[in-house]
Amino acid sequence: MRWKHLTAFAIGNNRRARLASIMSSKKLGTWQNDEQVIRRVLKESKTIALVGASNKAERASNHVMSTMQQMGYKVIPINPALAKQNELLHGERVYSDLQSVSAEYTIDMVDIFRASNAAGQFVDEAIEIGAKSVWLQLGVVDEEAGKRAVDAGLMVVMDTCPLMEFPKLGISGPDDEISSL
Repeated sequence: MRWKHLTAFAIGNNRRARLASIMSSKKLGTWQNDEQVIRRVLKESKTIALVGASNKAERASNHVMSTMQQMGYKVIPINPALAKQNELLHGERVYSDLQSVSAEYTIDMVDIFRASNAAGQFVDEAIEIGAKSVWLQLGVVDEEAGKRAVDAGLMVVMDTCPLMEFPKLGISGPDDEISSL
């Protein structure tokens, strides 16, 4: 099962972490994540829209959503098919798109669990709704979309997972002293 392999990254298996680092550097091209940006996004974000949310327990997006909720983040799932079914996911209403969420919430981070060739559309939507940051998940790289987001004033992280970054940076959840980005 694919997620079981990725779980090892999240819990810190050193050999796999080194392999992930090597793989990431090959996929990322010229884009380089900045540790201080990652730290700010994880500590300052409180409300996260998770694009590509799944109700299947074996999917990475499902695990990341529930774990981040347990850490104190408000995570709002985005999935058009589940939204049509009026689904709740980990106690949260599922929305069909970022525009619908932004009508009710101020979004700090848009976390994107979609293929690289589809990520740019959601980065552009994040810019439109006034999100503070975009996070493209492990294996998701769109450098042009990242540049558009940075030019629009958003913080950008790509090709990594928050669950991998929390232990590396010693972060256990959002910073309660910061009201928003």
